[in-house]
Amino acid sequence: MRTPHSSSPELLDVISRYVTPATRGVARHLHLLRGNFAGDAADERTPFVESLRTAAREITDEELGILLRSEWRSRLTAAWLIGVDRRDRFRDALGELLSASEVCFSGQGYCFALARLGTDEDARYLAAYLDQYLRRPDCPYDQHWAISALLHIDGRTGSGHAERFLVPGGLWDQWNEAQYRPAPPSRFVDELCGAFSAEWAQRCPGP
Repeated sequence: MRTPHSSSPELLDVISRYVTPATRGVARHLHLLRGNFAGDAADERTPFVESLRTAAREITDEELGILLRSEWRSRLTAAWLIGVDRRDRFRDALGELLSASEVCFSGQGYCFALARLGTDEDARYLAAYLDQYLRRPDCPYDQHWAISALLHIDGRTGSGHAERFLVPGGLWDQWNEAQYRPAPPSRFVDELCGAFSAEWAQRCPGP
C-alpha cells in the first residue's frame, strides 16, 4: 500500500479538510484526542459533534485510506470518522493497525471505531490487542481504551468478552498494578459512542 509523502499535495489537501478544521479555534484532532470534546459544555460540544458527523458522511474511502497511512493526527481523525459513519469495511485495517501500535494516540481512535462497529468480530480485535499488550507493562499504550471499548460492546450485545481480562489477579490487574498511576477499567467509551447516537441528538439539538 503506497504511503503518501508527508508534504504531498494529496495528503495536505485531505488533512486541511478533515484533520485540522477548527471548531471554536481548536483543531479537530485536538478535540478528538483523549475524547476531549466530551468534557465541553453543550453549546461547544454540539457544533463539534455535528461537524464530525458531516465530515464522516462526506469523506471518501480513498481519503480515509490516505489518512490511515499518515502520521498520528491523521490516523486518529480517520479512525473517528470511520467509527462515526460505521464503515465496517475498514474493520480489518483498524484491527491490524491497533495490534501494530505504530504511532502514539491513534490507537484511541481505533478502539472508538471498533466499539462503534460493535460486533463480536470487533471485540475479537480488541481482545487480541489486550492479550498482547496487557502482558507488556513496559508499554502503557491504549489498554484503557481497549478494555473500555470491549466493555461497551459487551454492554450493547450481552456478550462477555472482557470478563477473562478482569478476573481478580488476571491480566488486567497484573498490568494495571505495574503502572505508575493505576486505575480501574472505565466505561468512558460508552459516553463517547453515545455522543453520536440518535438519542443524544434528540436530547442535545443544535442551535
